[in-house]
Amino acid sequence: MNPLKRLASQTAVYGLSSIVGRFLNYLLVPLYTYTFAPAEYGVVAEFYAYMGFFAVLLVFGLETGFFRFRAGGEHAPDIVFATVLRFLVLINAAFLLAAYLWQQPIADLLRHAANPQYIWWTAAIIAMDSVGAAAFARLRAEEKALQFVGVKLIEIGANIGLNLFFILLCRQAFETDPDSVFGRLWNPEIGIGYVFLANLAASALKLVLLTPQFRAGLAGFDAALFRRMIRYSLPMVVIGLAGIVNETLDRAALKYLLPYDDAENMAQLGIYSACYKLSILMMLFIQAFRYAGEPFFFAYAKERDAKEVYALVLTWFVIFCVFIFLLVTLYLDLFQYFVGADYREGLHVVPVLLLANLLLGVYVNLSIWYKLTDRTLLGAGVALIGALITIVALWLLVPVYGYEGAAWAHLICYSTMVLISYLLGRRFYPVPYDLRRVIGYIALGLALYAGHQALVEQLGWNSSLSATMLMAGYLALVLVIDGRRLRRAAH
Repeated sequence: MNPLKRLASQTAVYGLSSIVGRFLNYLLVPLYTYTFAPAEYGVVAEFYAYMGFFAVLLVFGLETGFFRFRAGGEHAPDIVFATVLRFLVLINAAFLLAAYLWQQPIADLLRHAANPQYIWWTAAIIAMDSVGAAAFARLRAEEKALQFVGVKLIEIGANIGLNLFFILLCRQAFETDPDSVFGRLWNPEIGIGYVFLANLAASALKLVLLTPQFRAGLAGFDAALFRRMIRYSLPMVVIGLAGIVNETLDRAALKYLLPYDDAENMAQLGIYSACYKLSILMMLFIQAFRYAGEPFFFAYAKERDAKEVYALVLTWFVIFCVFIFLLVTLYLDLFQYFVGADYREGLHVVPVLLLANLLLGVYVNLSIWYKLTDRTLLGAGVALIGALITIVALWLLVPVYGYEGAAWAHLICYSTMVLISYLLGRRFYPVPYDLRRVIGYIALGLALYAGHQALVEQLGWNSSLSATMLMAGYLALVLVIDGRRLRRAAH
């Protein structure tokens, strides 16, 4: 199959679980924001930010290590998988035990002393997801995308169903008749905690569904292989943690950096986090691309035209990301209804977050230089620079500009990382990226967004009419400029 067709088809299949599934999860945002106050929703945003850090830490970069050493052909695939799986089970069991024993001191430290159970529930979700990551990596390596999608969609469906069951059915039953069958299942003291309980049950179901994949873990642990894998993979932990700093530190740190009292800080965090969700389409496409792209880049690296294909991939990636940027920003007056009225004061940060995430996607494409050349330490250096920029930008901007400063911190960070990664890539793994097209399409997207603002706010155009006209103009320009190249590349 044509390599671009293969990558596109894999991205589409993974995107089914990521985009369709998470979009359904995205529909929970109205449920949360119309049911809970911003300060309560801020608790969810804060703990899910913590989950992001530990999800990276407790996988130890071994997903990428698994792809690298499985593709090397020196060891049987089952041995590589078993080595990864056994280590992850051991380390996550230890983490889970520690979280259970020390949940109260940790809760005190995080200013959630009244709810230490949040620590234990969160740790259990992280541990199950970390172990499950090994099985998902195996499915990706074997190109069993449909099985991957099936398990993901069932997990997501279970999570959504349980959220609706507890927060809608049981809560309403409790308000009508606390002694009813469903009413007894709702405890007002748990409240927002039902979000964690639903996720916990869904993660447990996922592990059950992945049991057939875990059977390959019986192949045995290869200590020598593990030493090589961990040396390769540990820099990926640094890269991953730095990436999480860039992606989620704002939501973990806002309550400490905002200049208000704890209650108001949590409310501001809730507003920002809800508006951040409006950039979900960009994030989902990038995630789907990551799932398909990483094994594709490794598998195609030995082909004669690999670099030319990678360059073409970036161009079409940017074209599609600019489409998403325009879709959300031009129709923001419609997307705003996905969050409750109390949260809409933060809508002005959505375009900044979308552009920042677009640049994150560009960085994901550019990062092949250190993965394919085994220069993961240099890649970690780039990620650490980005993390440092994020920390400094948050520290300087948030106390002055509030959560708007957090959005700009994202943009500053990813802009810098893209530039550094591109320059290093030119030296160690030069790919002939078409910079004129990549930069041109991003600039075109920004110009169309600015034009929309002018047409609506200054000339009084109908917002939907302006949005539709400009979106059609973008698609027409893409067809005129690159339609022939796309048809040629597809054959």
